[in-house]
Amino acid sequence: MLKAIGLMSGTSLDGVDVALIETDGEHIGAFGPTGYRAYADNERELLRRALADAASVTQRDARPGVLADAERLVTRAHADAVENFFQTNTLSRDAVDVVGFHGQTVLHRPEQKLTMQIGDGRALAASLGVPVVFDLRAADVAAGGQGAPLVPVYHSALVRMLARSGPTAVVNIGGVANITYIDGETLIACDTGPGNALLDDFMLRRTGKAVDRDGQAAAKGRADGEWIAKALRRPFFTAPPPKSLDRNDFATLTVDSMSTEDGAATLTAFTAASIAMIAPRLPQIPENWIVVGGGASNPTLMRILGERLAPATVTRGSDLGWSGDAIEAQAFAYMAVRSLKGLPLTFPGTTGVTVPLTGGILAKP
Repeated sequence: MLKAIGLMSGTSLDGVDVALIETDGEHIGAFGPTGYRAYADNERELLRRALADAASVTQRDARPGVLADAERLVTRAHADAVENFFQTNTLSRDAVDVVGFHGQTVLHRPEQKLTMQIGDGRALAASLGVPVVFDLRAADVAAGGQGAPLVPVYHSALVRMLARSGPTAVVNIGGVANITYIDGETLIACDTGPGNALLDDFMLRRTGKAVDRDGQAAAKGRADGEWIAKALRRPFFTAPPPKSLDRNDFATLTVDSMSTEDGAATLTAFTAASIAMIAPRLPQIPENWIVVGGGASNPTLMRILGERLAPATVTRGSDLGWSGDAIEAQAFAYMAVRSLKGLPLTFPGTTGVTVPLTGGILAKP
């Protein structure tokens, strides 16, 4: 068993999650502490500008516009997050075997064999004095895979610990939503559509705060069923897995003509409906759905998702003892160890790559 720290800065652009686990790359020995380093408003604004500047990129090592500044910010923020984590938990850096560093996705176009996660893994390793595994998506995309979602192999390890029978789906709702279908040795995964991204961006424009806290605005509004039905006619939603998305693939879908409450209700219901649409495209309808990520903390979204997926059981991962907010950070710790050992990170059923494939680059301090 190795002690690994995982880091995750997701498409919601809220901050850096930190998590420590003990693992041999196959089994989870123990869950350690978790931490969080929020992005300040000016940092988040720089990242949003970086997303815009990345739209024109055709080479993954290009850094036009503010991308170079954003990359330095991402590296520094992750270093700060880990240093604070060491101090808060009285943890010696010598006790940590490896850090899994995802970076910040600013562009994802697998159909062009192009994915870009900014963040300097070598600089992070030098700063922390700990080996860092980074660039975990690139090998899969270069081999013709979708490069996303990456966390299914970790979801599978978590579900094995539950010793449940029957098909189970783990739903991760970050900026983009994705699912992992697990039934014995069968592992299938894909992005399902927008998670929190459209809602967060809408709330930022309307209120200055990039979140509908506890789903309060959506709970007061009325969802526009016609708008949702039209949005769901996009070809992505009827395509079978594996499939993946860029955060901004649905940015043209707007509810700006609606009130704040109705717009929030419509976008929340849209996320739930798009997740539910994947169910009939799986080998069997899952009996259990376990929800993790930021969306699991939204009671309105959870209620609508439960209605959409009935009669299946819908449970928050945190109610099963999982770390709902830090689960992706844990996943990148797990994948860093798998990368060190040459174990597969992605599979034909998760990203569409032709054979199980490892990935990641190791940077030594």
